[in-house]
Amino acid sequence: MADTETLLQAWAERASTEDEAWAHTVPGPALDAATARLASVPRDFLDERVSLPALFGDILPTVAAPACLAFADDARVRTAAAIALWLMAADDLVEPLDPPLNTARAGVAVDALALRVASVVDPAAWLVDDERRVEAARTFLLWDGLRPTGEDTATARALLDACDSLARDRAMAAA
Repeated sequence: MADTETLLQAWAERASTEDEAWAHTVPGPALDAATARLASVPRDFLDERVSLPALFGDILPTVAAPACLAFADDARVRTAAAIALWLMAADDLVEPLDPPLNTARAGVAVDALALRVASVVDPAAWLVDDERRVEAARTFLLWDGLRPTGEDTATARALLDACDSLARDRAMAAA
């Protein structure tokens, strides 16, 4: 299992800055639709016997592989990436998000959950805890280049900042 700092370092090498990410967001689907999708992840989708690289290749065959695949043996990373991939795949299995997710940025969004958020919050919490589910959905949308419908950039950023576990943990450590 990779330690938190290793996962965060991999994330830092993969991602642009949050300021850059926020500068390029456009209106996306409703937050309620994204969180409902997170709550609907089928157990079979999270089965540890399913190959994460194969799952990624099946769902996003034209997208460059995310950095998190290098940590696919870490249970947190594997679960988080599978959940993120469910967000992308569920259009065909549940109902499409309106507007749709940005397939071109999906690799970065998968890494945001698998490397950044999963390093500080057990992905299983995203399925049962409302605040953690909102954090996961908002983080995924940001790195997919989207913000929840009806929110301007400042509002969306403030609401993500309010539930950001990594920022909270860093603030507590500094205190």
